[in-house]
Amino acid sequence: MAEETLTLALDSGGDVVIKLRPDLAPGHVERITTLAKDGFYDGVVFHRVIAGFMAQGGDPTGTGMGGSKLPDIKAEFSRQPHVRGVCSMARSSNPNSANSQFFICFDDATFLDGQYTVWGEVTSGMEHVDALPKGEPPRTPGKIVTATVA
Repeated sequence: MAEETLTLALDSGGDVVIKLRPDLAPGHVERITTLAKDGFYDGVVFHRVIAGFMAQGGDPTGTGMGGSKLPDIKAEFSRQPHVRGVCSMARSSNPNSANSQFFICFDDATFLDGQYTVWGEVTSGMEHVDALPKGEPPRTPGKIVTATVA
């Protein structure tokens, strides 16, 4: 049985608990859990945080241009709507270019439905996502201290 949750401990002092959705995106959940277990996300910032839209992180360079050394993943689009608390993979214009970057929706962003891979949903700690410093990039970006799977 795969892991059930991903917990992001943020430098603001709060934990964000994300229910993983292997039923929607088994390949993406596997990638996220592999990277989290390897410590890949530890110390990584949220480099793009847009009020009323989403917080994006998962790039070790903090620029929005980086990723892991693993190959990109094939898209696993679903009918799951992009609503508050949904976690989805960031990608380039190529649908099969998701790697390590992800975003958490602050609000409904249903215009993204069927174009980005939903892999989880925040079950607690959404207030800590709401509190992330805003900007593209934020002057002092919020950071993932540790990412753990359970």
